[in-house]
Amino acid sequence: MSKKYEQLAKDIVKQLGGKDNITDAYHCQTRLRFKLASESKLNKDKLEDLDGVTKYINNAGVHQVVIGTHVKDVFEEIEKNVNVQSNDSASEKKGPVSTVIDFVAGAFQPVIPALSGAGMVKAVLALLVVLNVVTTDSQTYYLLNLFADGVFFFLPMILAFTVAQKLRSNPILAVSVAAMMMHPNWGALVTAGEPVDFFGFIPFTLASYTGTVIPILIIILIQSYVEKLLHKVIPKSVELVFVPMLTFLIMGTLAFSVLGPIGSILGGYLATFFTYLSVNASWVPAVLIGGLLPLMVMFGLHNGVAPLGVMQMAELGHDSIFGPGALVSNIAQATASSVVAFRTKNKKMKQVAFSGSITAYMGITEPILYGVNLPKKYPLIASMIGGASGGLYAGLTNTHRFATGSSGLPAVLLYIGDDTMKFFWNIIIALIISAVVTAILTYILSFKFEKEEEVEGISEIKTLILEDTRINSPIPGTVIPLSEVKDEAFASEALGKGFAVEPSSGEVYAPFDGKVAAIFPSKHAIGLVSNTGVEILIHVGLNTVELNGQYFDAHVEADQNVTKGQLLLTFDVEKIQEAGYSTQVPIVVTNTPQYSSIETITQGDVNKTEDVLVIKV
Repeated sequence: MSKKYEQLAKDIVKQLGGKDNITDAYHCQTRLRFKLASESKLNKDKLEDLDGVTKYINNAGVHQVVIGTHVKDVFEEIEKNVNVQSNDSASEKKGPVSTVIDFVAGAFQPVIPALSGAGMVKAVLALLVVLNVVTTDSQTYYLLNLFADGVFFFLPMILAFTVAQKLRSNPILAVSVAAMMMHPNWGALVTAGEPVDFFGFIPFTLASYTGTVIPILIIILIQSYVEKLLHKVIPKSVELVFVPMLTFLIMGTLAFSVLGPIGSILGGYLATFFTYLSVNASWVPAVLIGGLLPLMVMFGLHNGVAPLGVMQMAELGHDSIFGPGALVSNIAQATASSVVAFRTKNKKMKQVAFSGSITAYMGITEPILYGVNLPKKYPLIASMIGGASGGLYAGLTNTHRFATGSSGLPAVLLYIGDDTMKFFWNIIIALIISAVVTAILTYILSFKFEKEEEVEGISEIKTLILEDTRINSPIPGTVIPLSEVKDEAFASEALGKGFAVEPSSGEVYAPFDGKVAAIFPSKHAIGLVSNTGVEILIHVGLNTVELNGQYFDAHVEADQNVTKGQLLLTFDVEKIQEAGYSTQVPIVVTNTPQYSSIETITQGDVNKTEDVLVIKV
C-alpha cells in the first residue's frame, strides 16, 4: 500500500489550499494534477519545498505537482484527503490552442497504458518471428496478434469512453454509439458496397471505422452537447428512458451520415500528410521532436503532438511522427543527467542526477528535466542538440515504430516489423548518435559550468570576469515581480531571476552598454550581453511567438553593439492585446547561477532611465 506517502499527500493538499479548494484531482505517469477553486489559497513556495515534490507547474489552469514514477502511490493517499466535486465555474478561460491540447490530452492519456501494453505484445511477437520461435502461419502467432490488435481494432470504443469522461457526458452511451459503428452488420454493408439510404432519403456513407481516431472524437464531442440539451428539455421523471433512446437515434443518424464521413475525410487528409512527410521530409518530425521535446513537455505541448503518432498508426500502421524523436530525446536527456552525476561535486545533485537518469533511460524524464537539466541549463542544451542529431539520422532513414508504447530503451523492440530488422538497427544507431553527441557536449560544457568548490556540501560557482551591475528598465511601464507573470517558465524563475513590466508604451530600449546576443525571427524577444558579463532575455508578451512577427519591428540585428538607451524593438500594445495575448514583458538574467545576488530595487511605475535590478557577483 501507499501508507508511507500519507504525510506527503496531506502536506500537498494543505499547500494547495485544503481539500475544499480542490475541485478536481487526477494523475499521469509522473505528475499529480489538480484544479483549484481559488488560486489565492495556493502556497507555491512551500509546495515546492516539500520533500518528495520535484517541481510545481501551472499549465492552462491545471496545477501540476511533479512526483516521479511512484505518483500512483501518492495519489492513493491524495484521494483519501480530497472530496472532488466538479465545478466548471472554477475553471480558467483557456485560449483555443490550450483548449485543443487539453481536449486531445484528456482523450488519449488514459489510453496510454493499453496502447503501451498492446505495443509491447506486438514487439515481442515480432521478435519471436525474427528468432524463428513462431511462424506467421501458426495459431500462436494468430492468437498473440489478436491479443495486441484488440486495442487498436476497438480503439474508437475506448476513445469514446475517455472523451465522454473528459466532456462529462455519459461514457456508456458514448461507447454504445461507437459500438454501432463497429457492428459487424455495418462492416458487411461496407464490404457489399451497395448504397445505403436511411428511411429511403438519408444516405449513409460506406466507410469502415475500425481502428480510426478522428471520427469518434468528432462524434462524441457533438454527442456531449446533444446529451446536455436532451437533459434540459426532457422531464426528470422520464429522462432515464428517453435521453438514451433519442441519443442513439440522433447520434446514430449523424454518425453514419455526416460526422463519421467528415472524420474519415479528415483522417484521409492526415494520412496523405503523413505519407507526404515520409516521402519528402521524413527528417523533419524526428528532428523537431528530438530537439524540442523537453521544451514541449515544459509547456504541455507534447500532449497535443503525441496523439499524432497514434493517428498515423491508425492510418498507416506505423508511427514516424512522434515515436523516434521522443525516444532519442529521452535517451539524450538521460545521458546528459548521467554526465552531470559524474561531473558535479554537489552531493544532492549527484544523487538526483544518477537516480533520475535511470528512470529517464526507461522513458520517464520529468524528474531530471525539472530537477537537473533545466536548473543547470547546459545539460538541457546539450541534450536538445544530441536529441536533434539522433532524430536527424532516424528521420533520414525513415525509421518508424510499428506499435505505440513507452519512449525508453525497452521501446527499441517496437521498431521490429515488416519482416525486417532494419528499423530496429536504425533506431539503435540513432540512439547511439544521440547519446554520444549529448555526452560529449555535456562533458565539454561541464568544465565551464561545473567549475566549483565544495563549501559545506553546497556547490558555489566561481568567476573572475563578471562585475557588479545595475540594470535600467528596458521599457517604460509598471514593474511587477517575476512571480506575477502568467507563464510558469518565467514565474518559477526556471529561466533565471529578474522582473517584469506591464508596458505603458511599445518601445524596448537597451538597459546597458553591450551587444545583441540573439534576436528571434518573430521579433518578440531579444537576448543581450552587457560589457560586464550580464546576459538578459527581454520577452515581449506571452506566447506572442504565435503572432509570427506581426505588430513587432526590430531596430537592431544580432551581434550588433548597442549603447544604453538605444531603441531595440517597437511593438503595438493595443493590437497585441486585441489579438488576445498578454503584453507582460519578462526581463530575466539568463546566467543567474553566476551571481551571488540579483535584487529588484524598484516597484511600480518606471521610465527607461530608472535602475530596477542590482546584480552582484
